[in-house]
Amino acid sequence: MTKMPDHIGAFLKASRCFASLGINITRVSYNKAVDTHMLFIDAEGTPQQLERAAEELASIGYLQCGGDSRSVVLLEFCLKDEPGSVTPVLGLISDHSFNISYISSQENGSGYQLFKMGLTADSSGRMDDFISEAKKLCSVRVIDYNHADRIYDNSFFYSTFVSELSSAMEISPEERDELIVNTNLAMQTLDESGVSPYRTFDSISRFAELLAASRGRDFSPRMTSHKITDNTSVTLIEPPCGSNTAIIQSCGECLFVDTGYACYREEMLPLFRSIVPGFDSREKKCFITHADVDHCGLLPLFDKVYASCESAECLRLESSGGDGFRERNPLHKPYVRICKVLTSYAPVPPEKTVSVGSRRKTEQLIEQTGSLDVGELHFELYEGRGGHLAGESVLIDFEHRIAFTGDIFVNIRDMTARQAEYNRYAPILMTSVDTDRELCAAERKAVFQRLGAGTWQIFGGHGGKKVYSVRTEEI
Repeated sequence: MTKMPDHIGAFLKASRCFASLGINITRVSYNKAVDTHMLFIDAEGTPQQLERAAEELASIGYLQCGGDSRSVVLLEFCLKDEPGSVTPVLGLISDHSFNISYISSQENGSGYQLFKMGLTADSSGRMDDFISEAKKLCSVRVIDYNHADRIYDNSFFYSTFVSELSSAMEISPEERDELIVNTNLAMQTLDESGVSPYRTFDSISRFAELLAASRGRDFSPRMTSHKITDNTSVTLIEPPCGSNTAIIQSCGECLFVDTGYACYREEMLPLFRSIVPGFDSREKKCFITHADVDHCGLLPLFDKVYASCESAECLRLESSGGDGFRERNPLHKPYVRICKVLTSYAPVPPEKTVSVGSRRKTEQLIEQTGSLDVGELHFELYEGRGGHLAGESVLIDFEHRIAFTGDIFVNIRDMTARQAEYNRYAPILMTSVDTDRELCAAERKAVFQRLGAGTWQIFGGHGGKKVYSVRTEEI
C-alpha cells in the first residue's frame, strides 16, 4: 500500500524506484473516486530488492504507515427553508475547524430543508461537543454513512472503511493491512467485471455486520434433532452465518460434519457440550465435506479431522502458509482472504488431518472413493469433480437412507431469514460460490439420481434437512 500525494508524476516517481531496482510491477490499482491517495502495487523481486524499495519509498513518505485517526461523520441538519438558515451551522463548523467533505440538500415544499453534511473529524470528543452545540441551533441527526451506497470522503476512505470493519469484528492491527489490500483487490476484480465499487464496499460492510450481529446473545441458530434409528440421531445446528454443523451420535460414537465459522467458537462450544455427553473429555472427531473457510473454522477444536484426499491436501497447504484451493481462483481469492480475517480463521494442524478413501482423478460426476463408519451407520464416500470446490464430498448411507451433501446441495427453500440474507453476499463478492456452476448443477443431479428407493433424509451444507422420496419405478 502506498500513500501518494495527489499531484502529477506521483506514480512515475514510485515506478522509477521499482525500475531502478529491477523489480517488476505485477498489479496496480488506483481509483481517485474511491480514495485520493491510496495506490496499491503488487511487485515481484528478490527479498533484498523489495526491502530496498520499501526503504526508498518510506524515505519519500510513500508507504502507508499506521492507521488514520480521522473519520467521517454524516450529519443531517433540519433547517427552516428561509434565507441564511444554514449560515449559523456553517459558522459553527468553521469554529470547530472541521472539513466538509459532502453537502446535499433540496427544498421539498415542507418549509424545512434537510441538509446532509459529511464532516471530517480526528476526535470523537470534538465531534460530540460540536453536535451538542449544533442541537441548540436546530434538530441534528447522525446518519450511518456506510449504508447510503455512497462514499462521502475519498481522502482516506480505505482507512476509515477498514477501521469500522475492525471495530465490528475485533480485528488486530496486524490484520488491518491484509484486510485493506484484499478489500481493494475485491473492488478491482469486480470493477473490471462491471460491478460498481460502491456495491462491493457496501457488500463487504453488510457481510461484516451480519457476522458481528450474530455473536454473543444474538447468536440464534436453528437447532433440530432427527431420529435415524433407536440408537442413532443427528442434531443439526444452523447458524445465521456460515455452514451447518451436523452432529451424528450412534451407539456411543460421535462424528461432527462441518463446523461453521471460527468467530462463533464461544457460542458453539456450549451447544456442543449440551448435545454431546462428556464433550471436553472425549476424543473429538469431525468430517469436512469440503475445505471452505465457512465449513472449517472450528477444526482446531478436534482431535481428528477426516476429509477426502483432495480436501486433506487443501488443509495441509493452508497449514504450511500456502493458498488453499479456493484462493487459487483469482475471482474468489479476495473474498476468502477477507473472510479469513473477519472470522479469525486458523488452519488445522496437519497432524490432525486423516485422509479418507483413495486419491484418484474423478472421471464421473460423482465417484465413490472410500467409506466411513460411525456406530451402526456405514457411509460410502463420493467425491465430485470440483463443481463447487475440488475435494467436495458426499456421505451416503444406503441402508438408513441418510446423506450429507456439503454444498453440492444447499436447501435454499428452507433457510431462515438471516441465513438467506447472509447467503446473498458471497455470490456478489465471488461472482459465484461455485468453481463451475454448470458442473455443480450436474453433480447435484447425479447425487439425487444415485439414491435408491425410499424416503431419504438429506442434510445439505446450508439450510434445513430435506426429506426426499424415491419410488421404485423412478429408479
